[in-house]
Amino acid sequence: MWYNDLRPDKELINDKYALIMLDSEDEYRRMMSDADKNRTMTNLLALRQGLRDHIPKKTVDTNLLLCSWNIKNFGTLKDRTVESLFYIAEIINAFDIVAVQEVNRNLDDFKKVLRVLGSHWKYTLSDVTEGSSGNDERFGFIYDSRRVIHSGLSGEIVISPELIDENPIISQLKRTPTFTGFESGWRKFSIVSVHLHPGNGPLNKAIRKEEVRLLMEILKKKLKSSAFENRNMIILGDTNLYEDDEDIVKLITDQKFVESDGLKGKFTNTSLNQIYDRVFLNVDTYFKIATNDDGTEKGGVFNLFDYVYKNSAAEITKYHTLMLEHKDDPSTLISDAKFKSYFNKYWKRNQMSDHLPIWLELQTESSDEFLINKLRWF
Repeated sequence: MWYNDLRPDKELINDKYALIMLDSEDEYRRMMSDADKNRTMTNLLALRQGLRDHIPKKTVDTNLLLCSWNIKNFGTLKDRTVESLFYIAEIINAFDIVAVQEVNRNLDDFKKVLRVLGSHWKYTLSDVTEGSSGNDERFGFIYDSRRVIHSGLSGEIVISPELIDENPIISQLKRTPTFTGFESGWRKFSIVSVHLHPGNGPLNKAIRKEEVRLLMEILKKKLKSSAFENRNMIILGDTNLYEDDEDIVKLITDQKFVESDGLKGKFTNTSLNQIYDRVFLNVDTYFKIATNDDGTEKGGVFNLFDYVYKNSAAEITKYHTLMLEHKDDPSTLISDAKFKSYFNKYWKRNQMSDHLPIWLELQTESSDEFLINKLRWF
């Protein structure tokens, strides 16, 4: 991680060229005060400890940490602070490959996060889905090239006309999913990153169900191909699936995709009342999720707000000035209760996200299983 911007000014007399967090619209002035740096470093220490407590360690040649995170309007929200970019980078750094949804057209913040991560972190990006329904969104993967590499497979999933019903409710998915290949050791796999149609109610559910039906028709063909990446396929992202969307989930599981039991049923939004973000796997015998001692798969939801932008009076007070600057009508923030409400419903979500990162630990060492399996043939 590249923390140069957090150093005191007196240490940067000869190193200012190495700064990342500069305002390109204001003569490249520094964007962090001493108070900002102090608060950010204090919170980074807490966040790093939280990640150590809840996320498995990266181990050479034996595991791979996969994460999916919808980072709210990443590139569009103008009030997202430099402080939050350090926290976003720190969370990404805890994993090996992070699928990111809601990356917008403007990539300034995205590139700053990459620079904080360091030069060994690489990325792939899809193009923005044009049109109002696409919400100016694209999909990204950020990965640690020391532990995983891009296989060369990269594309977007477009629905062919033959698959579309007469008088269709939709003809394409609102945000065009990406289909990307990766390699880690001798493990090859592909990831389909999605952001499905949101909303409850009959019409929204019907649109989401048709999106999944069309997607699975495409993936059904890919699963039958001989490409190595297709033999191990993962669907993940912001599925916007509700608890009563079992019929939509069945469209996925009918194609032999299995939802990770380490994540199943866990709330993934900031309000902790919905299971929007999911991971489904269709993988071979040697592609395994690591397990705990009791046999449950290793995976979970990392609640970052236990460590940064915490819901306590002391923490909220530290951000009063920023909230007054960002609020359209700051005159409404007239009491601690009003600050607290605005902080929790809007402000902290615009700094980080209204979704929490979800993760799985994949087992990349399967030599014993491979040898035992082959030995049976002799």
